[in-house]
Amino acid sequence: MEIIDILVSATFWTAAVRIMSPLLFATMGELICERAGVLNLGIEGIMVAGAFAGWMAVYSGLGLWPGVAVALVTGMAFGLLHAILTVPFGLSQHVVGLGVTLLATAATYFTYRLALPQVSSPPRIAPFTEWPLPVLSGIPVIGSALFAQTPLTYLAYVTVALTAWALYRTPLGLALRAAGENPAAVEAQGLSVVALRMGAVIVGSGLMAVGGAFLTMSAFNSFFFEMVNGRGWICIALVVFGAWRPGKAALGALLFAAFDALQIRLQQTGLGQVVPYQAFLMLPYALSILALVVMSRRAEVPAALMVPFNRGER
Repeated sequence: MEIIDILVSATFWTAAVRIMSPLLFATMGELICERAGVLNLGIEGIMVAGAFAGWMAVYSGLGLWPGVAVALVTGMAFGLLHAILTVPFGLSQHVVGLGVTLLATAATYFTYRLALPQVSSPPRIAPFTEWPLPVLSGIPVIGSALFAQTPLTYLAYVTVALTAWALYRTPLGLALRAAGENPAAVEAQGLSVVALRMGAVIVGSGLMAVGGAFLTMSAFNSFFFEMVNGRGWICIALVVFGAWRPGKAALGALLFAAFDALQIRLQQTGLGQVVPYQAFLMLPYALSILALVVMSRRAEVPAALMVPFNRGER
């Protein structure tokens, strides 16, 4: 009965949408990369770097939106490195991605200690505040959940819509998807597969970094190294769960966020007194793996995903 009360409460869904928001940015970023044929395992480190860069920019005196821009550019810089090594040079996307994650995480740690050598606890900033939308936020249950959030959450909604529109309603999106399915056909049309793939990785990495910045500038008001906490790897799974389609991937992000919000509330019920809290922490990941196994059976992987492209080859 307690679970039902939780599931029908407005506060539960408000928390779920807040947890979902950074996942939307990063998942759309990864989806764009993979649709073009490049697996970006640098997502975890890029999110850490974006979280730090955005927070540090605001702490240094910039506004919140300029801080988001700094995070975006930081992610794009790591994306450029990833793209150069994997697309024209054709290096292993797995190795390069993991290398980017390690590099971004280590560079963030080094910069943090260099900039704040004497700080024992992370300084705080004034984050984005909730911005309820008139009329819409008054709708029972879903109004406060969807339309009484911070501006970055609304930007996450827009990001999903723009990604879907760009991929399926524009010539650029068609070319990008073709680069991940049949790059030889793209080359035959006189388009540059290298440019398309590199652009996708750079833009996608920028979105990943904005997802990280959400954590420090909207969900919290400070930076700590454990805050990303595997969200990048979850986003890779969400792309598969969504069958490489933005709408389905967004629904997967909401599902994971609901599981996460549920486990937090279950710890506060009578069940939390008899079940170890580690079991609740495991719940969203275990359920996500189960959902991934079920959904991935019908998923159609982009045919040229992780396949290096050499100009002139068929």
